[in-house]
Amino acid sequence: MKKRLLFVCLGNICRSPLAEALMRQMQTEFGLDFELDSAGTSGYHSGEQPDARTRANALKNGLDISYLRARQFVPNDLHIFDRIYTMDRNNLLDIQKAHSESEHLHKLSLLPHPEKHGEYIEIPDPYYGTEADFEQVFQLLSRSISALCKEFISND
Repeated sequence: MKKRLLFVCLGNICRSPLAEALMRQMQTEFGLDFELDSAGTSGYHSGEQPDARTRANALKNGLDISYLRARQFVPNDLHIFDRIYTMDRNNLLDIQKAHSESEHLHKLSLLPHPEKHGEYIEIPDPYYGTEADFEQVFQLLSRSISALCKEFISND
């Protein structure tokens, strides 16, 4: 049975859809096979494509994410996903607080730090930033998702 991974940020229009798309691409390169999805802790953008700046930056880096649509994190996500990766501590705490009675909170974590084995990284929200901020997020996520793939390979 395939492992199911979920990536979560605030609105599901910048970081988490990019993380999902990068994992879709890299899992093939690393010979992995997961069911993947992304969500936001808020429902502000449900049904929308990723942010235009995120789409443009991803396309500049050879990745088309225009097919993705935002959705809100729902309680059942804790049951159906094996691992849930949040983009920052605020997203992590929002889920933990809203679902404090869940026995599945152990599935939550930040993404692995790409250079510091055993540590985690927060991915900054580029929403109010510049094009350079969107590029920084792409590069951070690319390295972190690669580190995550390597973790899965070494733990098999």
